[in-house]
Amino acid sequence: MARKLFWLIVVMLGFGLIVLSSASVVQAQKQFGSSSYYWRHQLIFGILPGLAMLWLLWRVDYRRWRSFALPGLFCALVLMILVFVPSFGVHLKGATSWLSLGVFTFQPAEVLKLALVVYLAAWLGERGDRLKHVRFGLVPFVLVMGFVAVLLLLQPDLGTLGIVSLLSGGMYFIAGAPLKQVFGVVAAVVILMGGMAALSPERWSRITTVFNPGADMRGAGWQLNQSLIAIGSGGMWGVGLGQSTQKLYGFIPEPIGDSIFAVLVEELGWAGGMFTISLFAIFAIMMTQIARRARDGFGSLLVLGMCLWVMIQATVNMAAVTGLGPLTGIPLPFISYGGTSMVAMLAGLGIVLNVAERT
Repeated sequence: MARKLFWLIVVMLGFGLIVLSSASVVQAQKQFGSSSYYWRHQLIFGILPGLAMLWLLWRVDYRRWRSFALPGLFCALVLMILVFVPSFGVHLKGATSWLSLGVFTFQPAEVLKLALVVYLAAWLGERGDRLKHVRFGLVPFVLVMGFVAVLLLLQPDLGTLGIVSLLSGGMYFIAGAPLKQVFGVVAAVVILMGGMAALSPERWSRITTVFNPGADMRGAGWQLNQSLIAIGSGGMWGVGLGQSTQKLYGFIPEPIGDSIFAVLVEELGWAGGMFTISLFAIFAIMMTQIARRARDGFGSLLVLGMCLWVMIQATVNMAAVTGLGPLTGIPLPFISYGGTSMVAMLAGLGIVLNVAERT
């Protein structure tokens, strides 16, 4: 099963690089004078180091990570705090969510996702029946996630907060927490995020646009409407790889980021979109099978946590560009441009491959 999953990951990375090379050609030429800039950057600073981390962690017994779970989370939280230090934090696209360490710049929130999966797998795996008690389950869970939520709200990064909340809540539920506790946590997060969105007209418009895309087609609804035009233009088989007019004339914002699925469907059509969704479905099935065969609760929760991370991000991204959810700026796993996200995700999948090898 480990080798099957590995080759599926390779196929998804190869497909993603092809899609990115096509989606980025116009933007790369305008910004850097080289149409190959983005896919080469993704390959050199994302995929290759990510595969190196995957191979390295594949060779390490996953059970060793149990003892590093808490220190790992602590280090990730320190990195999250450093973004607020003027000499380290980088303000970009309305949020201070990047960290500059001189030689390179990265998003500590991506490191946090991996650290959270490992920590929650270790912590929830040893709770047992105590997880059903508020004192030993809900209270410590809320304290940890509350601190994480505060750091993300201060950036502010509501998109990542939503992903982290769904990821941690999903692991909490899978581990055996009572439904009323899970619903309580979900309700609290929804109210918190709704309140924060209501305080910002820009964020609130992203939510209202979902219910009425035509209300402000040249303003808040521009990105969604242009994405829908791209998807509709693709038809069954698409206009052809590299032939997207929405990307060519710059109508669609973020063609290499959160809108890349719209460009994919325009160029490869409904067939290409379904092929992409099928890859993620196969990925989820294989991850679930590995989790069921894992030797212990820690290994099972590790795999399911990584599965939730990838599938939640993929679902949120594709829902946003098809009008089924608000735009969040969340990248599409394996396909969207982003080195930090790629390296962190592949590192986590390296741990999964070790679990699969030991089933």
